[in-house]
Amino acid sequence: MNLYCGRDEQGRPCGSVAVCLPGEVLRRIGLHPDQPSSRIVGPSPPAWWHAAGERYARLRP
Repeated sequence: MNLYCGRDEQGRPCGSVAVCLPGEVLRRIGLHPDQPSSRIVGPSPPAWWHAAGERYARLRP
């Protein structure tokens, strides 16, 4: 597991965590890349939807 803590451009605290799991663990819950359920099966949301999500993420403290 990797942990990053720091401050963003406005000086607010921010952080992220990266967790690495063996493929077999992901397979049991249907998230392994070799399983059909882990693939995208529909169209991607429109660009405005992604942009709105990014704006919302930046507003949260």
